[in-house]
Amino acid sequence: MTEGPNNNTVPALLSPGEPGPFKVLSPLSEKPILLVCDHASDLFPESLGDMGLDPFARRCHLAIDIGAGPLTERLAVSLGVSAVLQNYSRLIVDCNRQLMDPGAFLEYGDGILVPGNRNLHQADKDLRANAIYWPYHRAIDEQVQRLRNAGPPPAFISIHSFTPVLNGESRAFQIGVLWDKDERLREIFLEGFRAAGYYVGDNEPYSGKAPQDFTIDHHAEEIGLPHVGIEIRQDLLSKKKGVAEIAGVMHKIIETIPDRLGMKDRRISA
Repeated sequence: MTEGPNNNTVPALLSPGEPGPFKVLSPLSEKPILLVCDHASDLFPESLGDMGLDPFARRCHLAIDIGAGPLTERLAVSLGVSAVLQNYSRLIVDCNRQLMDPGAFLEYGDGILVPGNRNLHQADKDLRANAIYWPYHRAIDEQVQRLRNAGPPPAFISIHSFTPVLNGESRAFQIGVLWDKDERLREIFLEGFRAAGYYVGDNEPYSGKAPQDFTIDHHAEEIGLPHVGIEIRQDLLSKKKGVAEIAGVMHKIIETIPDRLGMKDRRISA
């Protein structure tokens, strides 16, 4: 229990025995790369139960970016770079949305109703934001500031995945490179993925110019960090072999970034 306004007790969203709201990998690395994964987990806090969803819905693309978490972790280890990953489902609160965005507490999507998000009071939203959303974003802020203090401004890479079929329509793109005002990393990733033989969308199937892309806008764009969002189609990440294949390609792309952006004093070794 925590103290609320007027000394009223407010139930805690997360119990002491549950995972924290985020995890940081290689938290002391000084290599000028920061990976983030907003939708790495399908975990629900025990206090919210199943939110009225069946097991399929709790594991589907509305609840988690399938494969994005394992991909981010594999890259953090292979490259020896820092990464911040969200530990709870995006259905609890979507950390890549502004809190005023209806999608931050999704009630319905792709034919699935989310009963646990219907008619939420502001106090319910605040509880989730204070327990999960803001701690995650503070952890990203801390890593950004640490890396900026250590040397060249880090390249900020946000990793996501997208469903092969949405609202009954198939999506041909295998990978999307998302960007808005900064094209430095866009060019590096488009070139690298296309050279590896993938069908790659330039701001497709989503656009980095969309207002929903909160994490990059808030942490990277506002302070001029080189940044990019990477979207991988989920069928390419559904098995360990696929994760390993994409990670291998991304490793080769990312390790070129310091040289290509003039960070030659802090190269990433293979």
